[in-house]
Amino acid sequence: MDQLRTLIVVHDTGTALGAARMLGREQSSVQKQLDTMNRNFREVCGEPLVLKQGRGKDVLFTGTGEALVGLARETLGDWLDGVHESRRRLGRTLMVGTTRFTLAYLAGAGERVGEDFRQRGIELRIGHVRTRDVLAKLRAKEVDLVCGSVVTRPGGDDELVAFDVMEWRRSGVSLLTNLPEERLPGPTLESSELRSLPLVVSGSGMMAGVLHAWFGADYRNRLRIAAEIDTVNYGFELLRSGLLEGCMLVTQGVADAIGDLGVSAGRGLRAVELVNDTGPRLEVLLGAFTRRGERAGYAPDHPLNMLWEALAEENEGWRREQRWPTAGLEPDPFELANSYDPSES
Repeated sequence: MDQLRTLIVVHDTGTALGAARMLGREQSSVQKQLDTMNRNFREVCGEPLVLKQGRGKDVLFTGTGEALVGLARETLGDWLDGVHESRRRLGRTLMVGTTRFTLAYLAGAGERVGEDFRQRGIELRIGHVRTRDVLAKLRAKEVDLVCGSVVTRPGGDDELVAFDVMEWRRSGVSLLTNLPEERLPGPTLESSELRSLPLVVSGSGMMAGVLHAWFGADYRNRLRIAAEIDTVNYGFELLRSGLLEGCMLVTQGVADAIGDLGVSAGRGLRAVELVNDTGPRLEVLLGAFTRRGERAGYAPDHPLNMLWEALAEENEGWRREQRWPTAGLEPDPFELANSYDPSES
């Protein structure tokens, strides 16, 4: 296993010296492993794994070497997956993903279980997840539980069948605009009227998925795209700058937060609620997600079940104190809006 890892790092860095630096070893140790593998594979396959090209140059991987590097990546990946699966099953490690907006929820739940986890030696690993990757991370088993948002349809969504869902809130879609009121009066707008408005849209993400669902895969040809943006942050800045007049789709929760809290990114912009008269009704579901049936296979005191219950208690506590939806926090509108893969809409 160690030799395979060394081979992969030599392939990635190009030299034994580069691999030694990355692995924190002496160059002679890495070179000895490389020479041993070269000799063995020359005997077994008739071809070494790497060829030296001269001082200061990267080694050249032969066809056999390239094939073995690919095999090594798969072997080590499968082996590590097995280790992680065992730790997960035994409750030694819990992998949790969260968007920036839901971090406060997770932090509160973490306080509820933190002492118990410490006493039992349970390792809680936290990772930032973009909203568009919420379900993908669960499918790939990169996380055991994730807190975030997904676009769904009222009454059920086939995409969510594979997951247990703890629903915290559902919201619709709104517009943020710098258009004058005589051009876009509000407070509501039918979605079909989006065809006549200059739009600022993200190349991919939750709102791009909404437009895809309402206007089809060629929505860019059916709508007036005033600007395409890579990040929603840039969209807010663009509208606030006044360089163009237009509208940007956001979740209703973001629009409410901007109105209620005066979120700096949205100052000077108006929110207009969208009334859907075009395609399927869509909602943004904010909550926690795990793979369906996985929690049922564990004991009640398994870390996954304990954290799930703590999140439910945290949500109930916030509702009792009427702190939801804003909870005294400034949500991250960029995180909520820049998500969702249009191919999954």
